[in-house]
Amino acid sequence: MSEPGNIPDLAAEAGVSEASAYRVLARKYRPSSFEDLIGQEAMVRTISNAFETGRIPQAWILTGVRGVGKTTTARILARALNYELPDGSIKGPTIHMPVMGVQDQAIIDSRHIDVLEMDAASHNGVDDVRQINDAVRYAPVSARYKVYILDEVHMLSTAAFNALLKTLEEPPPHAKFIFATTEIRKVPVTVLSRCQRFDLRRVDAAVLIKHLEGIAAKENIEVEPAALAMIARAAEGSVRDSLSLMDQAIAHAAGPVRAEDVRQMLGLADRVRVVDLFEALMKGDIAAALTELRAQYDIGADPAVVLSDLAEFTHFVTRVKVVPAVADDVSLSEAERLRGRDFAGKLSMRVLSRAWQMLLKGVGEVQASGMPVAAAEMVLVRIAYAADLPTPDEVVRSLGDGPGSGGSARPSSNGAGASSSVSASQSFAPRYDAPRGAVRSSGASAATSARASEDPAAGMEVSQPQPPTLSLGSFEAIIALSLEKRDMNTKFALERDVRLVRFEDGRLEIAVAPTAPKTFVHDLQRKLTEWTGKRWIVIVSKEKGAPTLRAQADARQAEAEREAESDPLVQAVLKKFPGAKVVAVTQNTNDADAAEPTLEAVPDDDDEDN
Repeated sequence: MSEPGNIPDLAAEAGVSEASAYRVLARKYRPSSFEDLIGQEAMVRTISNAFETGRIPQAWILTGVRGVGKTTTARILARALNYELPDGSIKGPTIHMPVMGVQDQAIIDSRHIDVLEMDAASHNGVDDVRQINDAVRYAPVSARYKVYILDEVHMLSTAAFNALLKTLEEPPPHAKFIFATTEIRKVPVTVLSRCQRFDLRRVDAAVLIKHLEGIAAKENIEVEPAALAMIARAAEGSVRDSLSLMDQAIAHAAGPVRAEDVRQMLGLADRVRVVDLFEALMKGDIAAALTELRAQYDIGADPAVVLSDLAEFTHFVTRVKVVPAVADDVSLSEAERLRGRDFAGKLSMRVLSRAWQMLLKGVGEVQASGMPVAAAEMVLVRIAYAADLPTPDEVVRSLGDGPGSGGSARPSSNGAGASSSVSASQSFAPRYDAPRGAVRSSGASAATSARASEDPAAGMEVSQPQPPTLSLGSFEAIIALSLEKRDMNTKFALERDVRLVRFEDGRLEIAVAPTAPKTFVHDLQRKLTEWTGKRWIVIVSKEKGAPTLRAQADARQAEAEREAESDPLVQAVLKKFPGAKVVAVTQNTNDADAAEPTLEAVPDDDDEDN
C-alpha cells in the first residue's frame, strides 16, 4: 500500500497521469517566448533592442489590465535573462530562444531556485521584503541571474516599499527585479523612477479572433466566426479571459461552438435584434421597442446587458459618424457595419449624444432595481419619447405665420397617444396673453416644415440647418422668446420694469423703472441681436409709455374680482358667510366661453369670531 502522502503513487493507482490530466486553454497555450506574445509589439521591440545592445536595466515594471500577459511576460523575461543551451553556445541574455534551454522548463513551471515569484497581495509586509534583501546578496545557484518577480506589487505596504528602495536602486549585478501591477497609480513614484516601465495594451479584437481561430484549429474544435467575435468582444482585450470563455463555450456547446451557444452562455442579446431595437427607439416607436425588449428577455437576455449593448451600438454609430473607417471593424457583424453606417448618415450628433447619456444612466438604474425588466422598459420609454420631442430651435422653426396655423411640432409617431404638438402660446406661455404667430421664422419654407412634420423617423435628420433669422411681431413675443431661451431674469424684468413706448421688428423704445438692473438696456439689445440673428436697437424714452405687463395683469385680475363680486350668486355666498371676501378668480379651463368664475373665499381677519 502506498504511503498516505504519496500523491503521485495514488494517481498512478487510479490510472490517471499528469500528462493525461486536462489543462485549461489559458495554461496550455500560455506564451513561452516573445514570439508567442500577441498584441504587445512595442514592448517586444524595446526589450529586443535592449538585449541586443546590452542595455538591460536592473528592474522592470509591467502594468495593464487583467489577462494581457504581465506575469507571462515576467517569466519570459526571466527565461531570456538565463537562457543557455547544453553545449554552452549562448554566452549571455538573448530574446531568441528557438528551443528549450537548460533552465527554461523550471522557470516556466515556477520552480526554479534562482527565480523567485512572490504574490505581493499575500506577502506585503516589511518582513517579506527584508527576506528578499537578505537573499539578494548571494550569487545564483545555477542560473546566470537571480530574478525576483513580484506580482500585484501595488499591494506592498508603505514600509515594505521603503525597505525595498535601496536594494532596488543598487542591486548586485547578478540580481534583476520584475514587478507586475494592475494599479500603477498606487505604486510610489520613488519605485517607478527606479524601473523601466512597460504598459501592456489591451489586445485588439481582430487579433484576439485570429488567435482564437488558431487555437480552435489546434484543438480540432469547430467554431463559428460570429461566436469567436462574441468571445473576443466579451473578453475586452484580455487574452486570458478570451481563452477562459473559449473553454466555457466548448463545454457549453458539447460539439461545434455556434453563436447562439455563446449568446446563451453569456446572456447576450442578438446583435441584429439590438440594432432593430435601436432603430425602433430612434423612430419613437415605443410599442415595437417594448415588444422587442420582452422578446429578448424571454429568450434569456439580461435587461442590463441589452441596455449596455444599446449603449455600445450608440457609441459605435457616433464614432462612425466622426470616423467612417471605424465601420470596418472585423469583430462586428456585417449587419452592424452596414446599418451602423446608415444610422450615422441619418442621425444627428445631438440625438446620438442624448441617447448615450440616457442609456448610460439607465444601465445603473436597471442594475440597482429589484425589477430589472420593468426598469429597462421605463428607460426605453424615456428614450423613445425624447427621440420624438422637438428641440427649442425646431419649435421656433415650426411656428406658423397665421393665427390658425399655430405651428405644431413634429407629431408623435409612437402610437401611445402622446402628442408633441407645440404652439406659440403653449411653448412660450407667460402670465399675459401672447398672440399666436408673434414669433416667425423668415428662413424656413412651408415645404420644409411640411416634410419635417411628415417624417416618421423622429430625430433622423441628415443634417441640422443653421438657426434662421427670427422676426418678432410684438413686445409680448420678446418676453415669449426670453422664456424659450430660459432667461428668466430678462423675462421678469420685461414684465415688471419695462413700459412699452413703441415697438418695431428690430427697434424697441421703452421707459424703464428704477428697479431695473443698471445694464438691462445694453444686455437686452445684445441678447435680442444674438437670439434673432439680426441687429436690434433698444432706446430709453422720456415718455411715460404703457403700463407694465405686470400692472396690466394685476388690473385685469382686480377687474375680474370686481365682476365676480357683482355676480348675484357670489353676493349670495358672501351674504351667507359674513366676513368672507373674494381672493382669487380662475377661468374654467374646460369651457373657455363659460364666464362663470371659480371662487375662493376666506374669513376676514376682523370677523374671526363669526
